[in-house]
Amino acid sequence: MEETTLIGIVSIFTAGLTITIGSIAPAVGEARALVQALASIAQQPDEANTISRTLFIGIALVESCAIYCFVIAMILIFFNPFWDFFVSQAGG
Repeated sequence: MEETTLIGIVSIFTAGLTITIGSIAPAVGEARALVQALASIAQQPDEANTISRTLFIGIALVESCAIYCFVIAMILIFFNPFWDFFVSQAGG
């Protein structure tokens, strides 16, 4: 197996692993935040607007972690810095 093929396989596997782990943790965090927000709204219905606004800001911040993992996965697949190095070393 050539080095460039191995780099491609490892990059695709790592990108898949990155997006898998990077999506599970924010999903669990968002679910916990939603459960707590709904419990808070059930206890204090007058504060529903404030709780909802804070919930949406918190979910956006949690979701940014998944977006960063997605960006890293796309870099590993399409703009891999190791790929050019190994192609230049191979003389191609």
